[in-house]
Amino acid sequence: MVKFSKELEAQLIPEWKDAFVNYCQLKKYVKKVRLSKKPISDQIHLLHLHDQEDDPPQYGFSIFDPVRYVFKKLSAKFQSSSTDQREMIIQVRNKNGEGDEESVYQTELLHLFSEEDEVKEFFERLDEELNKVNQFYKIKEKEFLERGEALNKQLETLLDLKQILSERRRKNHLLRLETGSLARSNSSSVRSASDYSESGTEMDETSPTNEDGKNGVNSFTGGTRTKTKKTRSGLRIDIPATNPTRTISAVTSKLWEDLVNNPKKEGHGDSVNRKKIQCAEKMIRGAFVELYRGLGLLKTYTSLNMVAFVKILKKFDKVANERASSSYLRAVKRSHFISSDKVVRLGDEVESIFTKHFANDDRKKAMKFLRPRENKASHMITFLAGLFTGSFVALFSVYAILAHMSNIFKSGTEPGYLETVYPVFSMFAFLSLHLFMYGCNIFMWSSTRINYSFIFEFSPSTTLKYRDAFLMCASFMSAVVGAMVIHLILRSSHFAPTHVDAIPGVLLLCFIALLICPFNIFYRSTRYCFIRVIRNIAFSPFYKVLMVDFFMADQLCSQIPLLRHMETTACYFLAKSFKTHQYEICNQSKLYRELAYVISFAPYYWRAMQCARRWFDEGDVAHLANLGKYVSAMVAAGARLTFARQHDNLWMFMVVLTSSIATVYQLYWDFVKDWGILNRNSKNRWLRDDLILKSKNIYYISIFINVLLRLVWIESVTRISSPTGFMESQVLDFFLASLEIIRRGHWNYYRLENEHLNNVGKFRAVKSVPLPFRGIDSDD
Repeated sequence: MVKFSKELEAQLIPEWKDAFVNYCQLKKYVKKVRLSKKPISDQIHLLHLHDQEDDPPQYGFSIFDPVRYVFKKLSAKFQSSSTDQREMIIQVRNKNGEGDEESVYQTELLHLFSEEDEVKEFFERLDEELNKVNQFYKIKEKEFLERGEALNKQLETLLDLKQILSERRRKNHLLRLETGSLARSNSSSVRSASDYSESGTEMDETSPTNEDGKNGVNSFTGGTRTKTKKTRSGLRIDIPATNPTRTISAVTSKLWEDLVNNPKKEGHGDSVNRKKIQCAEKMIRGAFVELYRGLGLLKTYTSLNMVAFVKILKKFDKVANERASSSYLRAVKRSHFISSDKVVRLGDEVESIFTKHFANDDRKKAMKFLRPRENKASHMITFLAGLFTGSFVALFSVYAILAHMSNIFKSGTEPGYLETVYPVFSMFAFLSLHLFMYGCNIFMWSSTRINYSFIFEFSPSTTLKYRDAFLMCASFMSAVVGAMVIHLILRSSHFAPTHVDAIPGVLLLCFIALLICPFNIFYRSTRYCFIRVIRNIAFSPFYKVLMVDFFMADQLCSQIPLLRHMETTACYFLAKSFKTHQYEICNQSKLYRELAYVISFAPYYWRAMQCARRWFDEGDVAHLANLGKYVSAMVAAGARLTFARQHDNLWMFMVVLTSSIATVYQLYWDFVKDWGILNRNSKNRWLRDDLILKSKNIYYISIFINVLLRLVWIESVTRISSPTGFMESQVLDFFLASLEIIRRGHWNYYRLENEHLNNVGKFRAVKSVPLPFRGIDSDD
């Protein structure tokens, strides 16, 4: 049977952990009460024994056993007959009065306990926990009620504007039918559309809709429309600049407003307005989903805390041999977090609203949005992951034996095989290693209760589990190593080199086709999410930067060797070197050499543009400092690339200088900003106050590992190991690139741990969705 403390730890909301009842701490106070009832010799003995509260007391064999048994039965009968009197051993009262909303509970002992100090200490602590739970619940309840009221007004405005557009379109259509003149119909369309411009909607008492009594707002609870003297003047539709079109529009609009004090209203017709309203409707729908999720979390918070109070009071009754739980539980049930039904009623109201306005009265469809089912772990996934892992090990063993027998990696062998196979297959190896590290990250995040799906804003129904990541990695590498074995066998069997060397290209095309495959197979939602994130990164800063976007961009900064191999592979197949076997074509091309700089700069450039966009959106100067870090990395990467082609002392000095500056910059940002450590005033020396991992030594070791792996560039520049041939040089580069991927996977855990603790510190468990309409409260 699982202990309740572990069950509570597994079910509580991670971001609200500090607001839950501290059940483990209360158990320690109960243990103090138990120890105070025992002699000193028994107390020492109990400190070394496991908790055996459920075992009945054992008596030795004695002639007085029957007497003890009868006395025990009589005392139990007496206790049951005087239950009402024993329940009144404590009194729980509200210090501020029963009618006061700001309830502060305090317990008084009406019964003299032999261990009164320990019991008093227990109930003082219990009162603190009850008051803490009550206060937190009131804050969150007020927050969600205010959010619900704001969404009420937003939805009313949305319905009003949709009806206005519908009526105007109907009237324009009638005008066209009556006049029969295209010119007159166009002019009337322009006049009617000018009242509802892109910047807002303004109507006065002379409006035709006022005369008909249809300019009011239909309440979303199904009430009748009411007339208003004037609808919300100065109304604006704020659509977040989440894509290039909206970003350019927002920037030009801002510039226009800066140049002209009273910007001209631009009526772009019903098509533009309809598009804006569709975007507004999507934003409001998302806000309702998040509100419903928050209400569900608050219900979970209530139920878990209630069970915690029941469990701890039962433990106290058993230890103290009293019946204090009934009196105290009556006070708990009267407290606000149990007695208030506002959250339940608001949840029911949100369900009915969402079903009516966003699901066409289809409750089943509405529940798919409001209560998405989590992706449950499957035994088949575990089986397939193990199967493909075994296949990979077997195929790699076969490949190693065949490579040794054919002397393909022997020193002095012509570099044709490495020129054709290495760049393509190393791409898959780097990608698979990154997938494996990501699977390890997910496993560690899940084990330590870091809510990575909420941080990345992933859907619960499609979020990858660590078994899914391992399955993708294992199947990926099994296919790659299988292709390598087939390629080596056909090459050794004297097949036509033109056909054999095309195998890596065919494999690459197969994986690209699988990535963009529209069928719902092999994690389609994950594949499309990956494509969407890469698109957002490539078009930075035109897309709004989310956590998953800049997190993925950081991963690309560690995958520059993969991008360089993609360039080599593309050149190899586009130049048809696999047919002519002229491998030096790419290396001698000026365009190829210049493109290498672009590819080496691209990840840092994208990340720098994301920092610029975040500074533009949030106004935080720290993002500009972060931008400087990536600029320094770009300079260091350019210096290293130039030194690799021009081995002279000047560029050697430039590499050491620029790389040293970039490394110090990166290490400072890693530890202070990304990991949130190196705080000299922390209670954990040079770390931070809150640590998820229990051992502090792990953090110190991680600091050392991160510093060591950040300095790997020294080996790539100085070549301390002095590789003797082409093959040794390629293997060394592969090993150093793999170390950078491992460093990034190691960095990922602590980066998300710090982000999670920031959410915990702010009790942020629900995403805040921006609302589209501004100025809706400015009614005249």
